[in-house]
Amino acid sequence: MPTWLRWLIVAPFLLLLILFVLSNTQTVTLRLWPTDLALPVPLAIAILGGMAIGVLAGALMLWFGKLAARHAAARAEARIAALEAQLRQPQPTLPATTLPSPT
Repeated sequence: MPTWLRWLIVAPFLLLLILFVLSNTQTVTLRLWPTDLALPVPLAIAILGGMAIGVLAGALMLWFGKLAARHAAARAEARIAALEAQLRQPQPTLPATTLPSPT
């Protein structure tokens, strides 16, 4: 993909992100319930941070879900390699026999 096309696609999203951050500068306090931890952060950072945590959690779940498929594919490839090696081994040949003639 050419660089200018990539920038043409990314630039509007960056502009929207910058406008979102500049529009939501109010301070909110994030608290962790069982403790007395309180952290004042700008609203935009709190929202974008929550979205980033959600994206990372979804990516991890997807990655762990794909691990089973990758493991099955690796087992299938190993089985195929073993069967191909078995096919490459010389096969015993049967002696030629003659059939009795029909009477």
